[in-house]
Amino acid sequence: MSKRNTLRHGASITAFTIAMAMMAAPGIVSAQEATIEPGDQDVDEDTGAAAGEIVVSGYREALETSINLKRESPVIAEAFSSEDIGKLPDVSIAETLGRLPGLAVQRINGRAQSLSVRGLGPDYSTSLLNGRELVSSGDNRAVEYDQYPAELINQGIVYKTPYAGLIGQGLAGTVDLRTIRPLAAGERIISLGGRLEFNEDGSLNPDLDGWGYRATGTYVDQFAGDTLGVALGLALQSSPSQVERFNAWGYPEISEGDVTGGVAPAGSEGTMVLGGMKPYAKSVDLDRLGAFGTIEWEPTADINTSLDLFYADYRERIPMRGIEFPLYPGWGATDTITNVGNAGGFADEVTYDGVQPVVRNDYDRKDTETFAAGWNTKYENDDVLLNLDISYSMADRRLQQIESYSGFGYGANPADPSDTISYVLSDGKFPYRFTNVADYSDTNTIVLTDPRGWGGGRNIVQGGFINDTTTKDELWTGRFEVVGKVQSPFIKQLVLGAAYSDRTKKRDITQNFLSFAGGTSTDPNDPGAIRETPIPEDALLDPIDSLGFLGFGPQVAYDPFALIDNGTYLLTSVEGSDLPYPGDWKVSEKVWTGYVRADLDAMLGSIPMTGNIGGQLVFTDQSSSGFNSPGGIGAVQVPVTDGDTYADFLPSASLNFEVGLDTTVRLAAARTLARPRMDQLNASTNASIATSPQPPLGSIFSASGGNPQLRPYMADSVDLSFEHYFAGGKGYIAIAGYYKWLDDFVNPNAVSAIRDFSYLVPTLTPEQQAIVENTTTLGFVSGPDNTADGSIRGIEASAAIPFEIFTTALEGFGFQTSVAYTDSKLDVTDTISGSSFESDVPGLSKWVVNSTAFFEKSGFEARLSHRYRSSYLAEFIGISATRQFRQTYAESIFDGQIGYRFEDGSLEGLSLTLQALNLTDEPFISYQSEDKAQVIDYERYGRTYLVGASYRF
Repeated sequence: MSKRNTLRHGASITAFTIAMAMMAAPGIVSAQEATIEPGDQDVDEDTGAAAGEIVVSGYREALETSINLKRESPVIAEAFSSEDIGKLPDVSIAETLGRLPGLAVQRINGRAQSLSVRGLGPDYSTSLLNGRELVSSGDNRAVEYDQYPAELINQGIVYKTPYAGLIGQGLAGTVDLRTIRPLAAGERIISLGGRLEFNEDGSLNPDLDGWGYRATGTYVDQFAGDTLGVALGLALQSSPSQVERFNAWGYPEISEGDVTGGVAPAGSEGTMVLGGMKPYAKSVDLDRLGAFGTIEWEPTADINTSLDLFYADYRERIPMRGIEFPLYPGWGATDTITNVGNAGGFADEVTYDGVQPVVRNDYDRKDTETFAAGWNTKYENDDVLLNLDISYSMADRRLQQIESYSGFGYGANPADPSDTISYVLSDGKFPYRFTNVADYSDTNTIVLTDPRGWGGGRNIVQGGFINDTTTKDELWTGRFEVVGKVQSPFIKQLVLGAAYSDRTKKRDITQNFLSFAGGTSTDPNDPGAIRETPIPEDALLDPIDSLGFLGFGPQVAYDPFALIDNGTYLLTSVEGSDLPYPGDWKVSEKVWTGYVRADLDAMLGSIPMTGNIGGQLVFTDQSSSGFNSPGGIGAVQVPVTDGDTYADFLPSASLNFEVGLDTTVRLAAARTLARPRMDQLNASTNASIATSPQPPLGSIFSASGGNPQLRPYMADSVDLSFEHYFAGGKGYIAIAGYYKWLDDFVNPNAVSAIRDFSYLVPTLTPEQQAIVENTTTLGFVSGPDNTADGSIRGIEASAAIPFEIFTTALEGFGFQTSVAYTDSKLDVTDTISGSSFESDVPGLSKWVVNSTAFFEKSGFEARLSHRYRSSYLAEFIGISATRQFRQTYAESIFDGQIGYRFEDGSLEGLSLTLQALNLTDEPFISYQSEDKAQVIDYERYGRTYLVGASYRF
């Protein structure tokens, strides 16, 4: 396990840069006071002043407000703003964020969810709500933006560089989502809206509807002479999406042994073929109730206090029906290859005889509750500002994932029926086109069973499998800040603050085999075991014809959860098998942060300069509890608790130079951190016991699991930005460059410790105990460790151009675009050999382009948006919710919207909108081995349409 000094040593680069920036201070003289407090206020769309006025005039005004937020930010940042109350420019927060310069999103089930900031994935950024850190419902820290209704978010800031006082900052960036402030609104607002939503493919599964809806309502008002404000919002959503998914097992080469063994034709040696596949027709139904409320009270001009509440009840239902085909004989299939095209190369046609597949009826059910509350009180007079903030955030999730198997009979018996499968390379949407013979919708031949005998090695009829995971994440935070106004030649004010957070995340997972009730045993070798049974009528659904996208006919469909409810399935815990026990764990973090910041406002010669310089001292106490276990019948589960304490110093500086009229140059330097994934901090391990001593320790013991002593990812960064604003704040151009020195990056597969496995000796066989007497009880534990470092660098260019600057005839037309290039180098060190190798940074696309062309005038509005990202290393969920990474194809996505807003008459306040998403039906594709022909995932989502109306009273 890597060891470091208790107080980090790596801030030298940042400290040097900050020191160089401050060398200019002796020549600074006093300047006008015209800056906003970092992260404290909204910006008025007309004047750029910190007044929080409401955007009411569509996309153009939302763009102008976003430009002013960027312009007035004391650090390098990007921003978005709602077009009107309850109406973001996009249908989700993630899609809106994904259009900002330097940001990109990964689509999951057709929806933008996973966010990358400057080439770094969701592990390296954090999310705030009204400046307060949010917890997450998954195993990690990354917030799932689908749980936060876009209709309830008024503005958002993405801080690309930090400042001392930005608590919960991320290494790549920090996303701060903001709800409306009722006193800043300055008027009563009542807004209602609704939209219908549907996909061009309807519903691919019979148990979910293909239609969805969204409804939202917002109420804002002020009372008691505008000293008391209330804001309430409610959003309902039922959003369907459809996924046609092809998933390949891999691409083996036919061997000489296959040919001589008679399972492949002569002359086919060396031909690369499809080894197996698992195509699915997936439907996703997202149902969500979201609500927020804010009470703001300003009893005097000196005091402001507010209470923010947010709640979301989020439910996902995901039926996935398809057929899993083992094909290549060397990979456990029982078939033979009878025809191969393009022998010796990448096969362009193949025929398999005797195929005995697994008909799958899988289903995911996810139920999540999130809650966030924050109370803030400020006192301010001419000399001092006192700020107290207390908050609580909670996420509670239950995820049930069931796999249900059916087929021609138990255990791939050659005497049972089989199928003949042929495929050819396709020039259509999917990589292959298939033909087959069998009818997979015939319930006379398709029965509930263990078609491949997967449970045979564990002496169980495995007719399915279920994961039942509960995750709870809780966070308490407190913060107190003192801001003192200073009469100084160059310092406007000094800020001194302290913050404390206490976070606990717990995951419990129950895993069960699904066998068949009614017998005297579940052992397939026991005559009393039921190895196959008809599908009960009360669970059957109409057959689906949704695998036609590959050429297959209809297949049987049923409700797998109904088979548990009606007693068809018998649940048998994995604790009675040779499988490793599930990794239950609990992680706790207590973080104390002290910070000091000087806000600058001065003249550098004839150049106005603003900015800030400061630092955070962060002390962390982290611990985790779990279990050490080798799995198996009667295995020993040993409770374990481990952890670490450490301190980090995070200096930061941001200097803004107004080098010309409406032109600003920004220079920033900082040291930032991103805390490790929660699932990587877990203390649970699963031990393995070999039959003979293994190198290099000569031990039969080893284990894999988490690492409770894992340290944060660290980065020293330097940023430079040039920004020019024109057309009265309606347009801008900006160029920014950055360089990050990465340190203590996490290698998820390192050997992180050597552990004593003496507790397992009593459970060993006599032969194993004899080996241990002559060797050692020590063994390696593989898992995450801080054994990687490297760098990431990039350049971003962005612009918003109103065409009216060219001619008044083009008033209303405009174009917004950004281009980002990012390059990285990550060196991972092998902890045993000391050698290193290069690795890709997950989520990094070298090129990201976002553009929107728009027209808005006289109530009519239209826009076409495009986002492009080049190939990147994407994260996937594998077997039993494990993480997998694969390279993706580049993707280019177009969305369109038209609408009309009534500006006068009896319908004034009414807006009508039609939106179309994924206009070109862009697929999501991943591949392996740096060979784009070896497609692993090919997902088609179809086009989604929304039609809606909103009315503001």
